[in-house]
Amino acid sequence: MHPLLEDGIAALRAGELVVYPTETFYAVGADAFSPLAMRRLFQVKQREPGQPVGLIAADITMAFSVAREIPIDARRLADAFWPGPLTLVLPARDDLAEELTGADGVGVRVSPNPVARALSAGIGRPITATSANLSGKPPASHLEEARAGLGEKVKVYLEGGRLTASAPSSVVSINASGWKMMRVGAISEDQIAAALK
Repeated sequence: MHPLLEDGIAALRAGELVVYPTETFYAVGADAFSPLAMRRLFQVKQREPGQPVGLIAADITMAFSVAREIPIDARRLADAFWPGPLTLVLPARDDLAEELTGADGVGVRVSPNPVARALSAGIGRPITATSANLSGKPPASHLEEARAGLGEKVKVYLEGGRLTASAPSSVVSINASGWKMMRVGAISEDQIAAALK
């Protein structure tokens, strides 16, 4: 496992930020249930409030734990594409931080990257998965790109090599009345539709 993984887990537990690799680009991880960590995340990224922050969870059970309800189609898509580059936006639990939720709910995915999953498993909760860049800048494929943008304000940087994704995760909003594609990424709308047939 990654030589700095324990440092990353300790930093997250302390409310600090960690840059880590995912299956798409480098992400900034914070404990999604720590108000201090969430404030720090928005300050470091210079991110405007009102843009919900997506989450990465260690497994399907943890991912679904942030949802108020789990539509059957969400289970189907999770079975088809997780671990993988699909973010499901689900009806959010009432006790989630407002930074995590938008009009459609809370976005979460299970990453196939073992470092991403191990960080979430290590603190026992989902972690943030916002891209490791200043808001409005391109996502980071190399750790050095993330470090150049975010600098010393991030406590731990976890190397994951060059990440070669051509697209971010796809985002699908799903509730009892159906589903809609919110962002086409690594998984196409046709693939989503086929999995739900």
